[in-house]
Amino acid sequence: MRKQGRRAAITTLFALALAASGLAGSAQAKLVGEFEKFQYCPWKTAEVNRCLYSVTKSGEVTLGKKTVPIEKSVLIQGGFGKPNKETKVSKFFAATNGVTLQKVAQNVPGGLLGIVPEKEQSWLVKRLIKFFFENSLTGLNSTLELAGPATNIEISEFNMSRKEKTALHMPVKVHLENPFLGSKCFVGSDSSPIVWNLTSGTTAPHEPNKPITGSFGKATFLEEGFILHLDENKLVDNDWSAPKATGCGGLIAFLVNPIVNTQLGTTTAGNNTAILNNTVDITSVAALKIIDEENP
Repeated sequence: MRKQGRRAAITTLFALALAASGLAGSAQAKLVGEFEKFQYCPWKTAEVNRCLYSVTKSGEVTLGKKTVPIEKSVLIQGGFGKPNKETKVSKFFAATNGVTLQKVAQNVPGGLLGIVPEKEQSWLVKRLIKFFFENSLTGLNSTLELAGPATNIEISEFNMSRKEKTALHMPVKVHLENPFLGSKCFVGSDSSPIVWNLTSGTTAPHEPNKPITGSFGKATFLEEGFILHLDENKLVDNDWSAPKATGCGGLIAFLVNPIVNTQLGTTTAGNNTAILNNTVDITSVAALKIIDEENP
């Protein structure tokens, strides 16, 4: 009798699990085709009017003397409201899965010691330098993180399409990762962020930086015109400043922080650059509601 009772209980739990998984699956499957990428947009929030799904596939970030190429794709996603009538800027809302700005570690050329091969050096020398100075002990990773809540982000479709002013205002911080630096080595923080005012137009930076130009990209429309898709979108900013690195080295941070900051060099406005090469998808909440209703 006990065995039969246990079997019945297990059977019931198994059936409930299958039902729950089926319900979860159907709930996520409501957004189909190209719309599926917007599954974590907070489109059921009353203030949200549009949804963004943008992937930065390449580019680079220069912080003082360190230039980090973007070799691994980084996702930015969420929702945004109707634009302010005067500023044309919209408030941003976090992705429902908690990943508004994906944390992706990028390799810092030259590692912790900053030893980078010269262009004219042989392939063998370059490989040896990479082996000795970019390994698990001497290597250095840089991870871009959102500073503060997603509501600190601002977006302007109008400015991006017009290739003027700020298309994406985003406060960020840079997490420097290496066994020697510990887990709390950051440039920027929630209270003192690096602020990017990215544009698809042309910048007007402080010296010694020179103006650089972004791009709106090539626009196509997907899903019968309900999704705006941009290829070769390029957002740039080279007039931002960064605070000193903090929290590096754990208990001996008072010794390590100055070393890291010396390695970075000057990080005032005119010495830093962000270039993001993206693919961008934008849709309306109205379109998602239609798709949701058509796929119960």
